[in-house]
Amino acid sequence: STAVNAEARREVFGKIAAAGAAFLPVAANAAVGESPRFSVFGVIGDGTSYSEGAAYGSDQSKPVYSPYSVYGETGKDSLYIKEGTKDYDARKLAVIAETKNRLEKIPGYVARKEWFNVKDELTRYMYETRGAVRGLAKSNDQKEKADAFFRAIEATYGSATQRKGDACVAANAAAIKALDAFASTL
Repeated sequence: STAVNAEARREVFGKIAAAGAAFLPVAANAAVGESPRFSVFGVIGDGTSYSEGAAYGSDQSKPVYSPYSVYGETGKDSLYIKEGTKDYDARKLAVIAETKNRLEKIPGYVARKEWFNVKDELTRYMYETRGAVRGLAKSNDQKEKADAFFRAIEATYGSATQRKGDACVAANAAAIKALDAFASTL
């Protein structure tokens, strides 16, 4: 009796699978009577064919760097900005300004004992901040002030981890002071 029920279930599931397969769409690129299309790196063969799922730049709004890349040439609108240009310095200064805004939020988080928010503010944006400060620090004096800032934010993070409110606020105030001292040298 169990074997009979198992056979009936198999038949039912087989019919359901067959009905589901009937409603699946056929391959989008296949056409009756058409020979297979191919492309070798978008250069040889059918240029409209996307070999191995790659579009070779044909789906980009601007020309790409090479047929193997999805990235375009570097220019005014690109994310990469060459070091030493006005745009480079302006972007780094904007990061420092945003960092100061984020550091000023920390005493409020400490007062509400939201330690996770303190640590999030210090980790979420500080990667960009470290890059901006290191990128703008040219002289030895600037590098020393950058190191003082880094030590202060690390002390702030450590105090937040240990949930020492007074030490965290003091270290944060030192971080803001060190950041202002660094920014004044730029």
